[in-house]
Amino acid sequence: MNENLAKQILKIFANNPFDAYNHKQIASRIGANSKAERQEVIRTMQALAEDKHLVEDDHKGKFKINPKSIDDELLPQNYVTGTIDMKQGGKAYVIPEEEGREDIQIAPNNTHHALHGDTVKVLMFPQRKMHKPEGQVVEIIRRAKTRFVGVIQKQERFAFMVSDSRTMPVDIFIHIDDLGGAENGEKVLVEMTDWPERMNNPVGKVIKRLGRPGDNNVEMQSILAEYDFPLDFPKEVEEEAKKIKKPTKKEIASRRDFRDITTFTIDPADAKDFDDALSFRELPNGHVEVGVHIADVSYYVKPGSAIDREAYERGTSVYLVDRTIPMLPEKLCNEVCSLRQDEEKLCFSVVMEMDGKGKVYDSWMGKTVIKSNRRMAYEEAQEIIESGKWKDESEKPVGEAILKLHAIATKLRSARYRSGAINFETQEVKFQLDENAKPIGVYIKESKEANWLIEEFMLLANKTVAEFVGKTSKTSATSKSRNTKTFVYRVHDEPNPEKLNTFVEFVAKLGFSMKTSSRKALAESYNRLFENIAGRGEEHMVDTIAIRTMSKAYYSTENIGHYGLAFPFYTHFTSPIRRYPDLMVHRLLERYLQGGTSVKAGEYEDYCKHCSIMEKKAADAERTSVKYKQAEFLADKLGQVFPALISGVSKWGIYAEIEGNKCEGMIPIGSLKDDYYMLDEDNYQVIGRRHGRTYKLGYPVHIRVRKVDLLKKQIDFDLVEEDDHTAPQSTKHKGGKTKSRGKAPQAKDTKAKGKDKPKGKSQRR
Repeated sequence: MNENLAKQILKIFANNPFDAYNHKQIASRIGANSKAERQEVIRTMQALAEDKHLVEDDHKGKFKINPKSIDDELLPQNYVTGTIDMKQGGKAYVIPEEEGREDIQIAPNNTHHALHGDTVKVLMFPQRKMHKPEGQVVEIIRRAKTRFVGVIQKQERFAFMVSDSRTMPVDIFIHIDDLGGAENGEKVLVEMTDWPERMNNPVGKVIKRLGRPGDNNVEMQSILAEYDFPLDFPKEVEEEAKKIKKPTKKEIASRRDFRDITTFTIDPADAKDFDDALSFRELPNGHVEVGVHIADVSYYVKPGSAIDREAYERGTSVYLVDRTIPMLPEKLCNEVCSLRQDEEKLCFSVVMEMDGKGKVYDSWMGKTVIKSNRRMAYEEAQEIIESGKWKDESEKPVGEAILKLHAIATKLRSARYRSGAINFETQEVKFQLDENAKPIGVYIKESKEANWLIEEFMLLANKTVAEFVGKTSKTSATSKSRNTKTFVYRVHDEPNPEKLNTFVEFVAKLGFSMKTSSRKALAESYNRLFENIAGRGEEHMVDTIAIRTMSKAYYSTENIGHYGLAFPFYTHFTSPIRRYPDLMVHRLLERYLQGGTSVKAGEYEDYCKHCSIMEKKAADAERTSVKYKQAEFLADKLGQVFPALISGVSKWGIYAEIEGNKCEGMIPIGSLKDDYYMLDEDNYQVIGRRHGRTYKLGYPVHIRVRKVDLLKKQIDFDLVEEDDHTAPQSTKHKGGKTKSRGKAPQAKDTKAKGKDKPKGKSQRR
């Protein structure tokens, strides 16, 4: 085969990946005019077809390029690989794998059957002036998912499944024989089986009937299925769990014994799985011994077992509004491994000798047996911290331990922030549900000193374990190379410089300066900004944008440290009941404590990537369940007026979040009749072209609930002008309290008045 001619021919096909050509058309394009030259084109095209570089089209004698051949050094600068981000209406963007490269805009007719989250190959179009990069998908390298949830629309001989997801631009065609008994209007889980080239819709079959839309259990199961979480445990996993036995006396005798030391758990009042406990005792030298005891899941769940395989696939427990979908079967997470009061339990522990200022003098890690003296709710522990008292004399040891540990935790927290930790906090929405799981109230969970006490000692234990493995790498006597042991770290990269610069410029317009000369200077600037902005009208806006500037934490064997916590070494050790990475950390730590050799980094990096993906899916599922319950909460409040804050702006509309319950809806741009509004992305605002009226992220407004679509989990608002109401409807808070803010100020491009600082922030690490 003529290699030079082959490259010429493939170049033509590669630049036109959806077009088919015969040998005459190719010969004409490359100037092969003589009979001999045309015969050479025919032979070369036949050879390329035999080697699968070209594939024959429906029309005999015409060929198209095989997208997989585009990797063969064929105009590599014209092709980009990335992940597709599908928008409503079919328009999409491809986020390139190559760092620093701008997102690529894909028109609806150029997506080539790609769906949201798919890994694709894109042919770049020539760049147009004043336009974003554009291209078309030429190959779907990997499907993100093949199972979708939606509602059946049944015809006489066929049906379509209309997806619940806003990122699914097409309906799935289902043959009448593949409905699995599903009825019209029923919610189902569908497997996409094929998508023929010339069909507008993919083909699928029903694999599970979920029930009627609007039923709470159906909707929660739909959310789980949409994010690929299983709805129940396989039979072999349940059977394996039933066979788990209590630890032998020999096993208990081989462990360090903490059963006679004051030990307790602090968890939410409705918690069923208790995977961490604290022990406390005073030492003769004036120091204290603090034990962080974590359920020893690795003793019961062995690598390669059915339970282990299922736990790995799930990656994490999922916490929807009204239920928990555990990573482990109930016998393990709620019984055998749960550190329940007055029961002997196996643990993997980090025990530290400390002084009253939080300085650690010595630490020990190993297998233990404990017996919790007291199962406390956060509210009970908080009452002890605030009052300095406990119910009776029997609670004195635990009460005194809580007070002393609180004092140490306060110092640990202050020291973290002095060292450069950033005080990023998010508000957590909670619902009051009736017996049918219908939301009758929404409130913001309040995080107090009792929460911080547990958080600080969990952070310290995670840091101590990571440092032990990360810092004990030995240097060979004959080589300068380090014998680094493979480990699972929880890492957090520094902010994207472009996003950070945009944020710094933005807050400068509000009168705040930030130093970016060093990592510590930036952290101090962030924390000072959060302090100064508290209680001001711009607080919500600044908090929101600041979080968007930061990278996301993830799991990796490559330790780059944890930027937000300012820890050079950090891992997740403290929750193996609900996070698979913690289970991996337990196994690796035990291996290295016993002098074992390092595991393969590549293998564990793959595990880390999977767990990071499942963590994101779980977070998305949890957010979706919150959105559904918020929509359900507002469904019977159409026409009511609430005080709100602008939470986002787009060319479609203004997003607003109701104060007190964080229910978010959109005010369509078209509903603002007083002017023609334009989007100012750089300053997070929309501006009226004629009158210059401005609506900016974080500004207080009043909204009226106009429409609620439960199935799509969408809420639409109308903007209420000052003279449109006399007082807003009150918004219920926890404990039946109400909050009314009076009239909203007129939206304009000036600094908003101060507001009460929202409570109930909590941190995710």
